[in-house]
Parts: sequence; structure tokens; C-alpha cells
Amino acid sequence: MKKTLIAIVACLFLCGGNAMAQKNIKLGHINSNDLMQIMPGRDSAQAILQQEVTGLEEQLKSMQSEMEKRYNEYMEKQSGWTELIRNTKQRELQDMGTRIQEFQENAQKQLQQREQDLLKPIIDRAKKAISDVAAEGGYTYVLDSGTAAVLYSQDSDDIMPLVKKKLGLK
Repeated sequence: MKKTLIAIVACLFLCGGNAMAQKNIKLGHINSNDLMQIMPGRDSAQAILQQEVTGLEEQLKSMQSEMEKRYNEYMEKQSGWTELIRNTKQRELQDMGTRIQEFQENAQKQLQQREQDLLKPIIDRAKKAISDVAAEGGYTYVLDSGTAAVLYSQDSDDIMPLVKKKLGLK
């Protein structure tokens, strides 16, 4: 009985000490998608990216048109060609198809990298503003409600107005 009483007192002491050691946690949230929509420079970055997309699409269409032209020529004239010429033309068409596929893959990678390069300064400014607001407001955690990473939140402050003020946005 005495051991049980000592264990209960020790447990209360430890739990009480733990509760006193915990600091207040202040939660905030922001929708990063909404913030990115209003960030200065985002529209010009999107315009530059769209211009590059258009140029690559035109090049791809040109390559596909050339391949289609050569394929139609092959289909029309193949019966009059020797086997050597037919095989050579088939390899040319296969090589052209491979080049088109490689172009598409490389263009996709290039566009992804270009998008990252164009948006990085904008994202960095937004992150800095969020960090500054969180530090100034004494927030322990700021959660991103725009990425659906928060399944439940209670009593958190939306810091979007503070970040917009920090960035000089309306």
C-alpha cells in the first residue's frame, strides 16, 4: 500500500513537472496557394513561361508535321522502292520518331526547371515574409492550409493578412 502511494505521488510530481515545462504553443495557418496567386512578379513569370511553352510547342508541331509528310511519302512510294531504300526510309522514320520523343522529354524537363528558376525568388520572398510574421507574432507553428496537409486545426490564427501587410499587398 505504501509503495502504491509513493508511486502515485511520484507520478503526480512527474506529470505536474511536465505540464509546467511545456511552453504555450501558438498556431497559425496560411493558404500558400492563395498567397502565390497575389504575389508580385508571379504574372510576369507565368507570361515568360507561357511564351517559352508556345515556342517549344511550335517546334514540336513542326517536327511532327515533317514526320507526317515523310511518312505519307513513304506510304505512297514504298512499292516502287527497292528493299534497301525501304529499310533506309523506315530507319529514318524511326529515328525521327525517337528524336521527337526525346525533344518532348527534354522540353518538359526544361520547362520544369525554368518554372522553378522563375518562381524561386517569389517563393523565397513569401517564405521570408511568413517567417518574419511568425517570429514577430510569436507563433510556434504555421501550417499551410493550401496543401491539405492540415487535417484538423483548432484555435489557429490565419496570418494571411499579416503576411500581405508585410509584403505591402492588399
